[in-house]
Amino acid sequence: MECLIISGMSGAGKSMAVDVLEDVGYYCVDNMPMALIPKFIELFKTSRDKFDRVALVVDARSGEGFEELCQSLDEARGPDFSYRILFLDAQDAVLTNRHMENRRRHPLQAAGVGFEQALAQERRVLSPIRRRTDLIIDTSALLAKDFRAYLVSLFAGCGGEQRNMVITVGSFGFKHGIPAESDMVLDVRFLRNPYYVPELKEKTGLDQEVFDYVFEDPAAADFCDRVCSLLEFVIPRYVQEGKLSLVVSVGCTGGQHRSVSVARQLGQLLGKHAHNVNVHHRDVAKIKR
Repeated sequence: MECLIISGMSGAGKSMAVDVLEDVGYYCVDNMPMALIPKFIELFKTSRDKFDRVALVVDARSGEGFEELCQSLDEARGPDFSYRILFLDAQDAVLTNRHMENRRRHPLQAAGVGFEQALAQERRVLSPIRRRTDLIIDTSALLAKDFRAYLVSLFAGCGGEQRNMVITVGSFGFKHGIPAESDMVLDVRFLRNPYYVPELKEKTGLDQEVFDYVFEDPAAADFCDRVCSLLEFVIPRYVQEGKLSLVVSVGCTGGQHRSVSVARQLGQLLGKHAHNVNVHHRDVAKIKR
């Protein structure tokens, strides 16, 4: 049985994650009391014909005890049970705006406790499980449709006998921050920049003219070949250790030209090697026209 533990900040997207995971075949339980999780695991183990993939949401509403939870999960791990932890996060300002838009009170807010205090308390309570997480997704800059697509790419193909790693190649701009979910960060700011070519400035790496300009430099193709060689070396070793997803983030200054072009090329090259590849461009829509 495969168990996915979902945790994270209130307003970071846990409810949407549950909806997506149910759609791709997970049996989901929200706000699971931590003391009951070991008993649920034993129940699910005896019902593997019905529950081969389970997702349990635990967060600050469950209170303290995350260290004990991880210890219990480690003790249960074996040939018939494995688990991973997904942590959803977002910037405090984004979480504040989302709560204001939804007009919902933070679950840790009590009489005399402000929202900022509740956020700080939530981060403190969740810090033990965040340290143990296998995948962190920062949803601050993700549109709902992109977040859904990302989750599907990560979890839709991991049931039954399908154990191939899901590789997400994402472009981003350093000036907007490094994606928190990154396993590997590649800096392509050494390549010549289409931003300084007037007819290319307002285009992106999704436009063929920009892509061709970037790859007129032999260093771009050489870089992609070397990265693919590295990934071909490490991917089977990651899989051997139980890692089923890898997030490769490619960054340039603004996340619209060089990083997008290189991410596109890496996705194509990795796809030719029969990998399950998802290409995502986080900052491409932020271009100023």
